[in-house]
Amino acid sequence: MDKPFELSITSPPELSFEQNAAGRKLFSQEITFLKGVVHTSHLPEPDRVEVCFCGRSNVGKSSLINSLTRRKNLARTSNTPGRTQEINYFCIGESHYLVDLPGYGFAKMPKSIKERRQKLLSVYLRGRASLRRVFVLVDARIGPKQIDHEFLQLLNDNAVSFQMIYTKLDKVKQEQKSKLLDMASKAISSYPVGLPEVIFTSSKTKSGISNLQTAIAELV
Repeated sequence: MDKPFELSITSPPELSFEQNAAGRKLFSQEITFLKGVVHTSHLPEPDRVEVCFCGRSNVGKSSLINSLTRRKNLARTSNTPGRTQEINYFCIGESHYLVDLPGYGFAKMPKSIKERRQKLLSVYLRGRASLRRVFVLVDARIGPKQIDHEFLQLLNDNAVSFQMIYTKLDKVKQEQKSKLLDMASKAISSYPVGLPEVIFTSSKTKSGISNLQTAIAELV
């Protein structure tokens, strides 16, 4: 892990009317599943803005994607950790790809599958020129763990910009947010590719969804 540098971690400021409108406009377009990829040779052409979501198994990734896109069953949710085995591509209109990466950190996964998944992710992150940002999801009840640091290091090694997203905010007390920001600061400050704004989200209450929509809409 690199030596930490000074970094002030904050929540995003209140959105302007224009920012809110841009986020809503992007996600009001048709959003469809394109395909699941098990080998990088099957990746679609890098001809549009690409963002991806990743995190520990059962971090609430599929639920967040469904809330973000306002589609109830776009990303299939499951109570079984490690269910997502492919890199799943979704089209947002004709301007963006939204990518659902396999979850990491599921201990009971067979070694062969774990190694194949790790190789797929490494090659994808290393060579995807159209990838503008990786949103790293962290369960607000747990905070960043060693497995998250390992993934952040992988992103840093490949010079891939990332932003931390806390999920399941509805399951923690409001006064815990400052502690969660401190935890995020300690995690992100070791990696120069990390963005200093952390978004708190809840798929249940829809908190933070507008901020996330806007963050994606502003990427070009």
